[in-house]
Amino acid sequence: MIMSSLMTTVAEDGLFFEEPGDLSRRRSQAIVRSYLVLTGLFTLASSLMWAVNALFLLDTGLDIFEVFVVNAAFTVGLALFEIPTGVVADSTGRRRSFLLSVLILIIGTVGYLSIAGLGGGLAGFVLVSLILGIGYSFYSGAAEAWLVDALHAVGHDGPLDRIFARSEIVTSGAIVLGSLGGGLLGTLDLSWPLVLRAVLLAGVFGVGLFVMHDIGFVPRAHRMSAMPTEMRKVLQASIDFARNSRSARLLMSVSLIQGMFSIWGFYAAQPYLLELLRRDAVWVAGIITALMALATNAGNLAVEFLARFCARRTTLLIAAATVLAIAAAVAGLADSFWAVLLMMLLLNAAQGVGGPVQRAYLHTITPSAERATVASAVSLVGGAGGIGGQLGLGWIARTHSLASGYLTAGLTLLVAVPPLLLLRRIHEPGDTIIGQGTAGNKGACADQDLDPQLLSLKARPEIIPSMENAGKAAQHSTQRRQVSPEPPIPSAS
Repeated sequence: MIMSSLMTTVAEDGLFFEEPGDLSRRRSQAIVRSYLVLTGLFTLASSLMWAVNALFLLDTGLDIFEVFVVNAAFTVGLALFEIPTGVVADSTGRRRSFLLSVLILIIGTVGYLSIAGLGGGLAGFVLVSLILGIGYSFYSGAAEAWLVDALHAVGHDGPLDRIFARSEIVTSGAIVLGSLGGGLLGTLDLSWPLVLRAVLLAGVFGVGLFVMHDIGFVPRAHRMSAMPTEMRKVLQASIDFARNSRSARLLMSVSLIQGMFSIWGFYAAQPYLLELLRRDAVWVAGIITALMALATNAGNLAVEFLARFCARRTTLLIAAATVLAIAAAVAGLADSFWAVLLMMLLLNAAQGVGGPVQRAYLHTITPSAERATVASAVSLVGGAGGIGGQLGLGWIARTHSLASGYLTAGLTLLVAVPPLLLLRRIHEPGDTIIGQGTAGNKGACADQDLDPQLLSLKARPEIIPSMENAGKAAQHSTQRRQVSPEPPIPSAS
């Protein structure tokens, strides 16, 4: 009901404009509604497990380190297959890529339940988590690229930023609803969120099969055997750009360092706070996850406001990185549930501020033809940090405590501040924000030269698979039709 009213509001809130005719407008409306329904249901299904994922794995007999080994396998699958699955989407169609994603996720979800029913085991969960990562990589960018292609095909010539902004409302609502629902279901049985997820994904598959058609899609001439060549091209282009751009190297180092904490910090929060609460209340984990998602969204929304009072992006990046490090360290030192919860919300808000600003900076300094490649490279670097961080901090959590993990993470995150200080000293145009003060000048951290949808403020790129993939999806579309905007998407087991 909540999701339905959200999507109805989104569809009716002045979304369609500048359409050449009634027929084109009706077709555009139908396409956007289909997109909102698909992304809303997909995110709802995914987020059902976010609150209880770590608790579910612990309940099967894994220890805290093994939980993060399983989560690291997900990140490996997502990172390694991001480029090959992009080639599949460009070669065979966005619809097929999306449906493959949902089908693989259903198989992975059932696999999770089956392994738990058979008594658990690290190797089995690692394998299934790897499969889930591959499944999400098929989703990455497919729905957005389908939307862009279809809207162009029916003659929609209006800007896309409002469509993607409204999709954020649907996505955010789905995350909160899924987190709370998963926590409540987990109170009854930790396997119930997985059961409902499989059912919802089956519904998503049916809806996608019925409403998704590759309108306006022009396949690229790729054979499966060409994937290694495509991957080498992306890797080489990324290396060349990083070699020639000091700013890109510095931003990649920040992405690596902060990526070490992001996924681990999110999934360690629920068991850590329940440990401090001294209660095995799974429903509390759902509330915690929903609050963390809302804190991230609050950080996203604060970007435009904060940009009015600072002239440079690095001001916001340095402040966000410092707050993130201090909040993580304090969360490790505090022994009060409420104090740690406050720090969790603060660090999520800091990530909500830093994420979109960093992406805006990166897109500003990157030539248009290379944006998708460089965005993918930065995403892969962050993923590599996530793999190392989950293993390293997971080991510290097992041998010492979750509090020690957060303290170690906080001290490590401080290492991201010096590269940002060096970035600030470069004084390049990409660091400049056009302020919006009393004089009423237009501006924000979203660079004026960029398509707004490039900088869409997604609720957590590393938890909800990677905004950078939106740029990749639209870049594929651009390569086919010279003019094509860009968009967004989710993650973790």
